[in-house]
Amino acid sequence: MSGDLKEGIESSSGDPRVLLVLNLLLSFSFAYMLVWLAELASLVSFSWEQVFVLGAILVVLTLIVVRE
Repeated sequence: MSGDLKEGIESSSGDPRVLLVLNLLLSFSFAYMLVWLAELASLVSFSWEQVFVLGAILVVLTLIVVRE
């Protein structure tokens, strides 16, 4: 990588809207996967409410952990 490109990448924090959308997408995808796998293991019955609650928890936890 050239020096200018490397400096630009390291100094960029990204667009917060894009980061929020990615956080929502990945958190809810992961929550869906966890609830689906828990149903396969007969731990819980699948419901979209559980996916939503777990996804919301993951979004909040992610925001707390990466807060500067």
